[in-house]
Amino acid sequence: MNRVDLNADMGESFGPWKMGDDATLLKTVTSANIACGAHAGDPDVMVATMRTAHANGVGIGTHPGFADLQGFGRRRMSVPRASLQNSIRYQVAASVGVAKSIGARVRHLKLHGALANMASEDDTLARDLFEAALSVDPDLIVMVLCATAQEEAVRALGCSYAGEIFADRAYNDDATLVDRSLPGAVIHDPQIAGPRMVEMVQAGAIITESGKRIKTSIDTICLHGDTPTAVEIARSVRTALEGADIAVRQFDGRRH
Repeated sequence: MNRVDLNADMGESFGPWKMGDDATLLKTVTSANIACGAHAGDPDVMVATMRTAHANGVGIGTHPGFADLQGFGRRRMSVPRASLQNSIRYQVAASVGVAKSIGARVRHLKLHGALANMASEDDTLARDLFEAALSVDPDLIVMVLCATAQEEAVRALGCSYAGEIFADRAYNDDATLVDRSLPGAVIHDPQIAGPRMVEMVQAGAIITESGKRIKTSIDTICLHGDTPTAVEIARSVRTALEGADIAVRQFDGRRH
């Protein structure tokens, strides 16, 4: 039987401003990527989200990004490499410390937004960022965008990693994500997302907009918590996977 993890980006509310329905998503997903306060989130939201994830048996991940609350971390920025590494260390350390304080632990790392997209195109950048995170916690499982420079970086580092595809994003032929500004880049229809993920997991491949199949090891599927139909997409994907005899549970991490 095939198996796959379901993850969602969350903990992205800030002060009185609410983003997504994390509590409901945490009843469906098996891993949660929780914002560290740079691109989104705040200490109160981080604690509350981690507590709920832990209570639901959902794996906790640190989700660092550019320090860009206004742009939600989705604007590409030019930051000196050493400063960017220090920002990753700072965010990861906050996650690890908060999780420890509530009797939980951070299992994995997932880069956010524009920073993740840049790292998927540049293996040197990806390696620098992953090394910064692992310097805080060497046991982290690094979640990478399948078949991109991020995967090249973790293979070179020899660290534990999990390959990720997206339920709600379209793909270019080089396995990178279609830019959000382009039509069809974000998939909002739950009825499309579920069967699409079953097809990719069964094929062991990313299926791009052009129909190209890129063979890869799929360990986890991402559902963005900030999309309007996030909860419906999560349920559709999980139902479709389980209906196809694909077990939904947390990834273990791989080193090959």
